[in-house]
Amino acid sequence: MAEKISFEIALENLDKIVKALESGDLPLDEALAKYQEGMKLAKYCHQQIKDAEALIVKMMKGDSLEDFIQTEE
Repeated sequence: MAEKISFEIALENLDKIVKALESGDLPLDEALAKYQEGMKLAKYCHQQIKDAEALIVKMMKGDSLEDFIQTEE
């Protein structure tokens, strides 16, 4: 997953992978590749959620607005 994708797209792709794996119709090598891709997406989604939670906690503590303004890189 080299390119940066949105949380929603990552979650949608993960859902498709889960459904493909649950079908049981994939050859072993393809299933393993899908599983690996799914694990990467799951890790990415988990990190996005952790980052969002950390931001919410920071906002709840009353930090200054400048801490929340995202600048483009």
